[in-house]
Amino acid sequence: MSNTPLDPSTMSRRRQILETYKMSREVDPAIRWWMLGSFLVFGGLGLALFRLVLPHNDSVFSWILAGVATFLIGLLAVMIVFGRRAQKAAFARLDGQLGAAARALTMLRRGWVIEEVVGFTKQQDMVHRVVGPPGIVLVGEGNPARLKALMASEHKKHERVAGDYPVHDVLVGKDEGQVPLNKLVRHVQKLGRQVKPAEITELRQRLRALDAQRPKVPLPRGPVPTSMKGMRGNLRGR
Repeated sequence: MSNTPLDPSTMSRRRQILETYKMSREVDPAIRWWMLGSFLVFGGLGLALFRLVLPHNDSVFSWILAGVATFLIGLLAVMIVFGRRAQKAAFARLDGQLGAAARALTMLRRGWVIEEVVGFTKQQDMVHRVVGPPGIVLVGEGNPARLKALMASEHKKHERVAGDYPVHDVLVGKDEGQVPLNKLVRHVQKLGRQVKPAEITELRQRLRALDAQRPKVPLPRGPVPTSMKGMRGNLRGR
């Protein structure tokens, strides 16, 4: 079997879901039982509710309609459970990988601009940048001791060009004062809405001069980032 990473952009929606399921099952073997259980439970509840609403109608059409409704309710429950557990599995696959925070940030919806590796150390500690409603969010991942100086340096650089726009610092990790990888997206979203959409365009223009002074560092690509990229377009789980 080939080890070449799969590219979701070349796959159909059905193939993307199938590949996401396969990758999720490697991390979460119980996902199939959760999906089956959700279909049976919520499908059964849907059938009971339907028969409760129409208790005296035993025509063939009524039973067909009840069957269709049961299937659709069960299918909806399956997709919700699948989306949430697949997202959890994707974060588990990413955890500890180089560039994991940048991959997790791709789960942000429209209106956010993610710039990977705007700052780095020789030991591969990284600072990524997100521009969105909260303003500028600098996200650091790596060794906390080394990141302290790097984050401080990047914060000063961005403050000089940001003007009155806010600059936030977020450190990804499991220690006190850090944000776990699986909560990173939600944490960034909760930083508030301090910048209007039109102002985001202006803010990005200010950052271009700063970006022109730094080299681009490509992140390694592989099956884990591809999995997250595929989920972004199909199963946000929110």
